[in-house]
Amino acid sequence: MTRHLPSLNGLRAFEAAARQLSFTRAAEELNVTQSAVSHQIRALEEQMGVPLFRRVNQGLLLTDAGQLLLPAVRDAFDRLAAGVERVRGHEASGTLTVSVSPYFAGRWLMPRIGRFRALHPEIELRLSASQQYVDFTRETDIDMGLRHGLGTWEGLRAVRFLDDGVFPVCSPSLHPPLHTPGDLRAHVLLDDEQHGYWRAWLVAAGLEDLAPTAGLRLTDIGLAMQAAIAGQGVAMGRASLVEEDLAAGRLVRPFALSIPADYGIYAVCPEAAAERPKIAAFRDWLIAEGAAYRS
Repeated sequence: MTRHLPSLNGLRAFEAAARQLSFTRAAEELNVTQSAVSHQIRALEEQMGVPLFRRVNQGLLLTDAGQLLLPAVRDAFDRLAAGVERVRGHEASGTLTVSVSPYFAGRWLMPRIGRFRALHPEIELRLSASQQYVDFTRETDIDMGLRHGLGTWEGLRAVRFLDDGVFPVCSPSLHPPLHTPGDLRAHVLLDDEQHGYWRAWLVAAGLEDLAPTAGLRLTDIGLAMQAAIAGQGVAMGRASLVEEDLAAGRLVRPFALSIPADYGIYAVCPEAAAERPKIAAFRDWLIAEGAAYRS
């Protein structure tokens, strides 16, 4: 249905002036000049073909037409304001869907997520567990994602909130036991294809001639950790992902040597959505948790 409506700015100026019965006070309210209000109302009267105000004793009164128009305009602006507030409320509360890898969610996020819920009870957090990076142009139900990488994803706002050290981990029952890095020669070196941190650590340890063991290829760091827990060899653990297993004694860290991970953990979302209140709240919380973890 086609709506033949006059200027919205003219209607705003009319509503303010009719409520204040003053062009001067309407201009102050709208943060424009008095001449701008006068011009907008004059243009509105020309569009409608009737006068809306009459001046008396240096004041204003509504004409019959103005008295007819005011309730409708006021109601329309009230409804518009209520609709805007509902949208703002929805943006600041409701459901926030975050894509995250199952292993990171279970090992790092879950032990901390209660603090976010306590800070933001108005936000319902929905975690979508997936090993695949979300395609925001196709998966429009996903608001943001947590990714492990270098932060170079075109069209996305990527904020690094967590850095890691990486080091060998193994089962406490591994035999023969590890006393020096050279003892690794007697064991399977489990490597995950995503990261491949063994080579850099072995160089740092002075064992350039060693390499991850062929015969067991793992595509995910979570699989590498499970293989290490099961006594299948020695894996390279990221500090943020093995703290729970180390504390529980499922894994041990045989050597003090740690190297920084070149990849970090990022909170990502489409650039256009980066300042939505729910997304900003979760991102700020992640940054604070990352800082607390580093300290």
